[in-house]
Amino acid sequence: MTATDQRSERLLTVEDLAVSYRTRHGAVAAVRDVSLHVDAGETVALVGESGSGKSTTAAAVVRLLAPAARIEGGRIDVLGHDVAHASPRTLQQVRGLLVGLVPQDPTVSLNPVKRVGEQVAEVLRIHGLADRRVAGIEAVEALRRAGLPQPEVRARQYPHELSGGMRQRVLIAIALVARPRLLVADEPTSALDVTVQRQILDHVEELTSETGTGVLLITHDLGVAADRADRIVVMSRGRVVESGTPDEVLGDPREEYTKALLAAAPSLRGARLVHGAPAPAPPALEVRGLVKDYPLPRSGGGGTLRAVDDVSFAVPRGRTLALVGESGSGKSTTARLALRLTDPTSGSVLLDGVDVSATRGSALRALRRRVQVVYQNPYASLDPRWSVQRIVTEPLRAFRVGGRREQATRAAELVDLVALPASVLQRRPAELSGGQRQRVAIARALSVRPEIVVLDEPVSALDVSVQAQILDLLTALQRELGVTYLFISHDLAVVRQVAHEVVVLRDGRVVETGDVEHVFASPQHPYTRELLAAIPGARVRVGAPDAAPDSVPGAVPGAVSGATPSEAPDEGGER
Repeated sequence: MTATDQRSERLLTVEDLAVSYRTRHGAVAAVRDVSLHVDAGETVALVGESGSGKSTTAAAVVRLLAPAARIEGGRIDVLGHDVAHASPRTLQQVRGLLVGLVPQDPTVSLNPVKRVGEQVAEVLRIHGLADRRVAGIEAVEALRRAGLPQPEVRARQYPHELSGGMRQRVLIAIALVARPRLLVADEPTSALDVTVQRQILDHVEELTSETGTGVLLITHDLGVAADRADRIVVMSRGRVVESGTPDEVLGDPREEYTKALLAAAPSLRGARLVHGAPAPAPPALEVRGLVKDYPLPRSGGGGTLRAVDDVSFAVPRGRTLALVGESGSGKSTTARLALRLTDPTSGSVLLDGVDVSATRGSALRALRRRVQVVYQNPYASLDPRWSVQRIVTEPLRAFRVGGRREQATRAAELVDLVALPASVLQRRPAELSGGQRQRVAIARALSVRPEIVVLDEPVSALDVSVQAQILDLLTALQRELGVTYLFISHDLAVVRQVAHEVVVLRDGRVVETGDVEHVFASPQHPYTRELLAAIPGARVRVGAPDAAPDSVPGAVPGAVSGATPSEAPDEGGER
């Protein structure tokens, strides 16, 4: 077969697919009349918000739908196999051999009690492609092809001993070890740093181009789709609303929904949400010479790991300072030190110029009221057993602020402040979307009127439209309440929108700091330039061809900018 023939070979055909879910209130249609195809050597990106049906479509392709799901109609053809109606025996032949799957979350997708090499080798043994000895050798080679350093060592490790990026590479090795013709990648890099994301997508691109493998890439990041896809399929409310090449879909979108996604995408969105240089303000929070050492286990030779090394910065009152860097750069540890959730090895933390590094007892408790935190994952940070009202008023009860009536009044004020309806007060987190949960987490943090809020990756788990809504909300609250933010993020596109100053961390040390516009327009350190270059979306030019280029490396000239779409749904739970 020639390269041209291989490229034109149809690997996947989906026609008029319909999928529904059984609920207590009857069947809910999640996917309706979806049609798409993937050819050999081609990458097709399926994009849309949470609830658009993109992950359900991907799960249907490999028949790994939830028990409550049912394929109501349509056809799914994988290299001549009718997957929609296939028997378990046929599905076993299709999965792994013809279709490889890279799921979104390696934390729950890998067996925690089995070495990663065994998990890769298992695919070959299940399909009878190798015996135990050969499968072990092939597993190491698959890990090497997936970009894992020292694959012989990694193969003997357990998932918890690897970083998030390494675990994601293991999933890629598992998906590709049997050299399938089609790869389904469901949000494979959504929670990873931009540099790790680029490395992993580069590896997938390289591995699939060598073998002519087709890729169905599920993503909510239009920047990733712009950079990596040959064609883009846009889904909304279970239907395909637009499809075409990146230049067609992103350069000249026809549908208002696609335009709204573009306006919300941080890597394609040109507008900053914070502006101007207000009068100089004294530091609300300052850290000086912070150092944090952790002892290493004696079994590994002992010694210490320096997670934070001589970090200093100041956050002016009413402003936002962003700490950025890859996983392991020390940004979250620095935030914990600033919050006094852990003690520094040396250095000091100052609030309003007062050293609180050694604060203990009741004074430390009073400090907690002045500094609150919003965590990355609203699914894990909210008690699933409690109503929203109880969650929001928990800090008020802890600090004995007001009686029940005053606390209930304050809860109603707060949900209104974060643009939630009063009806959510009696609901539980499981009944809310991801964006609504994060709004509840913000309301809880603001309940005791803190001076400083630490935001630890507050939008990285959200799709682009909900992410844009939360960022708009945070900036509006800062203008209204004068709250100071310490913003922790690995997403520089988000940082550029919301931060006034930025501190770049690498290996626990500050490598660059300054005004966001200055640092992004003229980065001095090679590491900062590397982070900026890794922002997705640089390969496509959105908007008019004569649009003036943005000064920020990796930004897209002429990108649709401005406020998020007012009608963008705040839907949670991918269907």
